[in-house]
Amino acid sequence: MQLDLPLEAILETLSTGEIGVSGQFVWGSNHTFLVEVSSTLGQLQAVYKPAEGEQPLWDFPPKSLARREVAAYLVSEALGWGLVPPTVLRSDGPGGGGSLQLYLPADPERHYFSFEPQEKQQLRPAALLDALINNADRKAGHVILSADGHVWLIDHGVCFHEEYKLRTVIWDFAGEPIPAALLAAVGRLRAELGERMPLQIRLAPLLSPVEIRALRDRADRLLVERRFPQPGPGRPFPWPLV
Repeated sequence: MQLDLPLEAILETLSTGEIGVSGQFVWGSNHTFLVEVSSTLGQLQAVYKPAEGEQPLWDFPPKSLARREVAAYLVSEALGWGLVPPTVLRSDGPGGGGSLQLYLPADPERHYFSFEPQEKQQLRPAALLDALINNADRKAGHVILSADGHVWLIDHGVCFHEEYKLRTVIWDFAGEPIPAALLAAVGRLRAELGERMPLQIRLAPLLSPVEIRALRDRADRLLVERRFPQPGPGRPFPWPLV
């Protein structure tokens, strides 16, 4: 399995390997390709999303979704939760600059709505990540449970907006107290978002200053309220749901 490689080797291959297109995902409104990435460290399958293939959205800046995919990975890693597959930004993709994310084979019939109740209990970190990054499109099919029981989250192009846009299928924990260990991780993340701190520096080329400030504000709110958020105004669910 691709994840058997050390994380450093995966990131190095994704960042510098030669990219060859092997297929295209036909669902979704944006161009998305399955690619083979080869380097001296090995060969990986990855999901390539070129910025030129993004359909314009009225509420997100044009050609910014690929950068948001990478930002979601960096936030997940800073939290220490390992929820988002390794993701990098490449300027030299076959269709131009875009995001490159390690491909995780998944059974399309295994998603949030088909999980057993005990499996859904593993999704507290996922729900908290979505609240932090202001995920406007957490569909059921964007939640993958691997054979070893690890939760993976994909498709984060419409995240990090400065205005409230949280739309998700995962409202199981709304209003519950956030477990202490998860809250501590949010506290560490908030510290890393300070001016000239490492995470803030890494996010600066990916998000606007206003969006990074809004991310800090959401972390602050969670640390004060110490509870999972309730559905907010407007539409709290994505469409379609899967």
